[in-house]
Amino acid sequence: DYHDTVKKALKALARWLVAEAAKRGLGEVGVKVFVDTAPVMEKPLGQAAGLGWQGKHTNLVSREHGSWLFLGAIYTTLDLPPDEPGRDRCGSCSACQTACPTAAFPAPYRLDARRCISYLTIEHKGPVAEEFRAALGNRIYGCDDCLAACPWNKFANRAAANRAFLPRAELTAPRLGDLLALDDAGFRQLFSGSPIKRIGRDRFVRNCLYAAGNSGDPALLAQVEALQADPDPAVADAALWAASRLRRASVP
Repeated sequence: DYHDTVKKALKALARWLVAEAAKRGLGEVGVKVFVDTAPVMEKPLGQAAGLGWQGKHTNLVSREHGSWLFLGAIYTTLDLPPDEPGRDRCGSCSACQTACPTAAFPAPYRLDARRCISYLTIEHKGPVAEEFRAALGNRIYGCDDCLAACPWNKFANRAAANRAFLPRAELTAPRLGDLLALDDAGFRQLFSGSPIKRIGRDRFVRNCLYAAGNSGDPALLAQVEALQADPDPAVADAALWAASRLRRASVP
């Protein structure tokens, strides 16, 4: 879970900052650490701090690391000299805009979160609008297509990648049928220590059902039909949709 890994590193840095200030006789120093734990504007602050720039996909882009960044912040009462802000280097590129499966970018540097697959699969409660279900494809938690399309990733330095973010073996290529079979206890056990756990079993299985409906795999039909009676209304609705798709796909 990047929240835990990044926060641990930021707390260590904050302790060093306080200790260093004490050595220099700067008095008592206040610090506060954030990693997606408060409404902190990490992206524009990151650009102002010279870490990179907010690209046309609205996320921070770095010349050294491309689009693959976890952002955290340390707020402090120390009076620190500011760095030069990051300069926009997107140019005429529109790769992230055209890569979006749901056309969630009404214009460069603007994101309509109501169309964003990351929002729909992680934050949105209840059924996903039917107009977006086919576009979800096999994405069951997040998307990141706009990040993956960024040409600046070619220059990313992967040598210092944190091993804590490497995928666990059982999550590298999970079988969709196994994920559809998860009950609440099984879901919590499988995703223990992962941010996926936060969305809960119902929302996760709802997403898996959309993926099943898009798979064209008739072998999943029995599992999908069984979930039509699920107590969660969004799961049952997704199962009805997926079963209908699979039945049509199995007709020669």
